[in-house]
Formats: sequence, C-alpha cells, structure tokens
Amino acid sequence: MAIDFRNMAASATARPVDQAAIDQGLRSYMLRVFNYMGSGLLLSGIVAVAFAQWIGTSPREEIVAFYSSGLYMIAAFAPIGILLLMSFASKRLSATAMQGLYWVFTALMGVSLSSVFFRYGMGDITRVFFITAITFGAMSLWGYTTKRDLSGWGSFLFMGLIGIIVASIVNIFMQSTMMHFVISVIGVLVFTGLTAYDTQRIKSEFVTYRMEGGIATKSAVMGAVSLYLNFLNLFYLLLALFGNRE
Repeated sequence: MAIDFRNMAASATARPVDQAAIDQGLRSYMLRVFNYMGSGLLLSGIVAVAFAQWIGTSPREEIVAFYSSGLYMIAAFAPIGILLLMSFASKRLSATAMQGLYWVFTALMGVSLSSVFFRYGMGDITRVFFITAITFGAMSLWGYTTKRDLSGWGSFLFMGLIGIIVASIVNIFMQSTMMHFVISVIGVLVFTGLTAYDTQRIKSEFVTYRMEGGIATKSAVMGAVSLYLNFLNLFYLLLALFGNRE
C-alpha cells in the first residue's frame, strides 16, 4: 500500500545527488518503517492476548457466540475502512493523523487476532510465529539487498491475491478441505513474494523521491502497513497449514 508522491516530492528530485546523504537517509527511513511495523505487531499482540484473556473467562457458548456476532464483524471489518481512509485521504491527512489511524488500525486488528487463541494451542501459535518471523525477515532482507528489479512481480502477485480472495469466498460455501489447503499454500507463496516486492518498492520510493518531514512520515506509515499486512497474512496462512485446530 503506497502513496503517490510524484507531485508532492517532484521538487526533491531536482536537488543535487549526494549519495552518502541518500544512503544515510535511506537507512533511517527504512528503520522508521520497520519500527512502525514492529510496534504495530506488538500492539496487535498485546490487544489480542488481553482480549482473549478477558473474553476467555466467559462460558464457551458465549465465546463462540461473540466470534459469530455482528459486534465482532464490525471489529473485524473496521480496519478495512481505516485503510481506505489512509489510502485515499493521505494527502489531506496530517502526519500525526496518519500515525493515529495506524495505531487504531493495529489495535482493532488485535481484536480479530484474538480468535486464534481459541482455535489453536499456544505451542502451535508460538512455533508458527517464529516460522513467520524467519520467513518474513529473510524475504524482506533479500528484497532490500537484491540488485534484481522486482517491479515486474507486482501485477502477478496482485492477480494471485485476487485469486486467493475469490477462492476463499467460494470456499466459505463449499467448505472443501482440499481447497482450503491449496489456498493456504498459494497464499504463503503470494505473501512471501509480496514481502520482498514491498520492501524493494518502499526502498525505491525513498531513493526516487527523497521524501522529508511529514511526507516521509506518512510514506513510512503506509510502508509499515504493507509489511504489517504481509506478516499477519503469512502468519494466518502458515497457522492454517501447520497448526492443529482445537
């Protein structure tokens, strides 16, 4: 997920090139992106654990009823509205507002994430989290360091993502175990690729437009959103593949 900075940062590209300054700025910028992403994951995890512990004191029937209720659906789909607001109103929103929306988004995602504690054991969740972290870290590092241009991956990965969404909706009605397995495998491949692709894209945007101030902050937040979603979806899909549903 990205902001079009071509108009906002056009003047930045006219400045003389100082490669040392660009490299230093890039390292600082990427560190900010990953700090936002990591902090967002931490907030989601804290909210998920706290919410699961709170609702876990209720009888099982009430827990099942909550995760099937309209209230949970609102909490689950509200982040989509926040993402749309951040994407389409990015030029009008201040850097502070974008940061605030990001923290609200990750907190609400924590409510959705809490459901995994009632579907999988802690051993499975912990093991898959570390698998996800290693996979994500390796692909993100490769995307950052590789000299290969990954921009051509974008359309292919996007089509794969659309296919996963459509197949998942269809499987809600079919309830096919085999289709669920295939969707999970393809999904892991797609989000693994997106991790490398988005990391390189975020890096390239900074090098091209050399954003500063509030523009850089908003760009870093949106870059963090992309990586956060890649990590979380990769975690969900790996958990579906390797976790034992309770």
